[in-house]
This record gives sequence, structure tokens and C-alpha cells, in this order.
Amino acid sequence: MRIVLVGPPGAGKGTQAAYLAKNLNIPHISTGDLFRANISQGTDLGLRAKAFMDAGDLVPDEITIGMAKDRMEQPDAVNGFLLDGFPRNVSQAEALDAMLDSGSMKLDAVLDLEVEEDEVVKRIAGRRVCRKASAHVFHVTYAAPKTEGVCDTCGGELYQRDDDSEATVRNRLEVYHTQTEPIIDYYKAQGLLVTIPALGEVADVTKRAMEALQK
Repeated sequence: MRIVLVGPPGAGKGTQAAYLAKNLNIPHISTGDLFRANISQGTDLGLRAKAFMDAGDLVPDEITIGMAKDRMEQPDAVNGFLLDGFPRNVSQAEALDAMLDSGSMKLDAVLDLEVEEDEVVKRIAGRRVCRKASAHVFHVTYAAPKTEGVCDTCGGELYQRDDDSEATVRNRLEVYHTQTEPIIDYYKAQGLLVTIPALGEVADVTKRAMEALQK
């Protein structure tokens, strides 16, 4: 299957993408992984992307599209893939359609993970990270430490990253509404959109997504 996964920040796209890709036996292709791989390997696209990133600018669509095209042409993606973070706007969605059409392929579904905005803010702004070991992550509501402000694992101080502040989260949501949300209507018009309620346990959300794909 060829699937696009969309949803606001904090909807759990990365987690769901990993589970769905494993269940469907297709590669999980995320924008973040594409950028890291191309930059670490020193590819032409990676070097061009890094120049924009180092300057604090957004990477142009043509570079992101080029990276995605290269990755989708790899042998493990011949029988399908799950795209996470791409396309991020209508221009990229149109480019993806053109790429697939040139290879006589098409998307099978676009899964939209639906979460209320207040829940997104609650999920992200409630994160607390250990200063000693950033892999130790807690949540004031969903995974609270035994002692407030103290890491259960190593005793380090827990803090809220700047990226997780409510103001930053709401700004990221505004960017999502402006740039990415329009692709929902784009794919709805093609009859590809499937909306998945993303509240509840991870396994429950995965089950809903799998059942929707089977239909």
C-alpha cells in the first residue's frame, strides 16, 4: 500500500507510522529521517538543505521533493510506503501525484489523525525531559514522575523544553493550519481521505487505522 499520514503536531504520527509500517510490511518514510540521512551522507540535496537550515530558513519544496523521490525509488519501497511529514503542503501533494503518475502508481489512502487543539497543547506542553538523560521523558498528566520535577530513572532534574511551551505549540499549530491542513481538502476531493480519531491508547488508534485501511 502507498499511504500518506497527516495530522497536527502531537497527534502521534511518528508512533502510529512505526506501528502501521510494521503491520503492513512497508517502509516508514519520514521527512526528518530524509533530511538526516541526506545531510549525514553529504548528498547534493543534503548539502543544499543544510545551507538553508544553517541560515535559519525553510528548505525549499524542490529539495524536499527531490529527497522524497529518491527514497521512494529505493528497492524496499517498490511495493509501497508510508509517508510521514511529506507532503506538507498542496504544492508537495501535487508533486507527489505527478511522481506516482509517471510510474503508473497511485496513493491508496491518506490517514488523517484527528485530535482537538486543546488536547494537542495538553500532550506537548505537559512533557518534561530529564536534564541528565534526554531519553528519559515524562508527562505531568499521562506519565507523571513519582516525585514532581525529578527523573524516576536517574534522579536528574525534569524541565520543559522551549519547543514544548504552550506558546510555541500554538504557533506550530497555526503553521500546520496554514500550510498543511489544506492538503486534507485536496485529498478529500480525490476520495482518499480517511479520518482516524487519535485519542486513546496507541494500540487502539492503530487498530482503528488498520480497520479503516482494510475497508
